[in-house]
Amino acid sequence: MTEKTTGASYAAAGVDIEAGDRAVELMKEWVKKTRRPEVLGGLGGFAGLFDASALKRYERPLLASATDGVGTKVDIARQMGVYDTIGHDLVAMVMDDIVVCGAEPLFMTDYICVGKVHPERVAAIVKGIAEGCVLAGCALVGGETAEHPGLLGPDDFDVAGAGTGVVEHDALLGADRIRTGDAVIAMASSGLHSNGYSLVRHVLFDRAGMSLDSHVEELGRTLGEELLEPTKIYSLDCLALTRTTEVHAYSHITGGGLAANLARVIPDHLHATVDRSTWTPGAVFDLVGKAGSVERLELEKTLNMGVGMMAVVPQDSVDVALTALADRGVDAWVAGEILDRGDHAEGATLTGSYAV
Repeated sequence: MTEKTTGASYAAAGVDIEAGDRAVELMKEWVKKTRRPEVLGGLGGFAGLFDASALKRYERPLLASATDGVGTKVDIARQMGVYDTIGHDLVAMVMDDIVVCGAEPLFMTDYICVGKVHPERVAAIVKGIAEGCVLAGCALVGGETAEHPGLLGPDDFDVAGAGTGVVEHDALLGADRIRTGDAVIAMASSGLHSNGYSLVRHVLFDRAGMSLDSHVEELGRTLGEELLEPTKIYSLDCLALTRTTEVHAYSHITGGGLAANLARVIPDHLHATVDRSTWTPGAVFDLVGKAGSVERLELEKTLNMGVGMMAVVPQDSVDVALTALADRGVDAWVAGEILDRGDHAEGATLTGSYAV
């Protein structure tokens, strides 16, 4: 008699549909917290819906969009078993790019790719994304959780997101507004944020032999806690500042470092100088530099060095801007100025030495 064989199945291939459904149920309460009045429907549809009639109040609305991930910082979260902070990073990387042009964040979608769906873990990631959306003032209107057995290990995951904002055409910020004599205001970062982790992991783990549970005296906590510090979300702070006083441009300091990102908003005939002596980078930057014998210029090309966002404002807006940011709990200071380009080949340079 021929023995009956069992046919192949999606579950046998490693995809657990029931676990995915459970993850959706767990995340619903967090997504609800991000709801804006323009959002229609609930979680679970094929597409998120946003009532565009809300844009009728604009004379000439411009939609701004951005997409990003958080890079190899996800591996720190995986190793530590902490999943709710990485969502803050994702929102910051997307929505703080959008606010740079003066746009109000409207909504966001996420994409979570896992080797195996652990419902509570996926829900924790979405919880962090939802909390980040609240901090950015946007709605989380949908997303996708994809299970990729065989491509990712059971505990491996990655996250990405896309966001949309809106700005009035006449209020668009950028290089064409910047003038000679403008001041460059720096806003403090909360740490490494979500860039440069390939260098950081190589230096601290491979070269220095440190571990995530190592207590680092100069940091005042474990290395893992420092490396998982969520990226600061500046969206609402920038929007409030723009409503309070004249702002010409913003620059989100991400991959490529401070000078390169600031140069992206400087017109060809002008030059931004930033004085290092106006601030002291946090201890984690010094730790990375010393542990890997990383030269200062290499650190500055890779890490934010303690500045997460910069604003270019007229000189007569400086006092109001600093007061407005302080009132919102943002540590900010005048770090530089805008000059004629002259013989400078680059749009922005750092001068002097960091304060100690």
